[in-house]
Amino acid sequence: MRTRARFSRRQILHLTGLTAASGLLAACSPYTRSWDKERAPVAGPTPTLRGPAVIHSGPALQRLMNGNLRYVANYAQAPGHHPERRAQVAERQYPFAAILCCADSRVPPEVVFDHGLGDLFVVRVAGNVLSSNIVASLEYAVEHLHTPLVVVLGHKKCGAVKASVETIAANAEAPGHIASLVAAIGPAVAAARIRDGDTVDIAIRENVLHVVNDLPAQSPALAEMVENTSLRIIGGYYDLDSGEVEMLTV
Repeated sequence: MRTRARFSRRQILHLTGLTAASGLLAACSPYTRSWDKERAPVAGPTPTLRGPAVIHSGPALQRLMNGNLRYVANYAQAPGHHPERRAQVAERQYPFAAILCCADSRVPPEVVFDHGLGDLFVVRVAGNVLSSNIVASLEYAVEHLHTPLVVVLGHKKCGAVKASVETIAANAEAPGHIASLVAAIGPAVAAARIRDGDTVDIAIRENVLHVVNDLPAQSPALAEMVENTSLRIIGGYYDLDSGEVEMLTV
């Protein structure tokens, strides 16, 4: 049986104040590592049914990062995993964020961000690369479900990126359809090879940034929404070892 943490009235008031100040925190720094984790709002779950009311990208991002802070601090609440919630979302869905992430079994967004049914519109593919079907899925989330935030999430030790780096370094050809992944990740590998450091890790981050920039370029509809600020597309990096998500863009 899961044991939930007990908090004093003073702690609850303190955490409530932090939530109110979340917009200021987000404006101060683009990197989650610079946020004060000792004061992180981990006391309880984020409300999971937002309904048809408009939510903006700033609060949506804060909800995601609060959930990740709970997960990292081992205060995960797994909200929205109960029969009542299942009945709610069977009727309609209002996901507050769309996540394009790798298909790697170690990177489940609902776990990483401590959310549940109906909260996140998740699109998964090896290497978190783009294709026409991926772009169409994200357009659906944004245009029809009114999701204000798209997060492209790469992760440490990504096998697809590692294979791409090795294939390109050997001037070889990947077998079967894996060649399409190598081609998609190729620009990130090229950018990483001219920099000092761990080529694979740099390429993982470069691949995220490439997709963030390429998504609106491939979708005029999304580009228009980014331009009028109704949509925000950002990139993140998930550390398999620590569980932390680092935002690479704002």
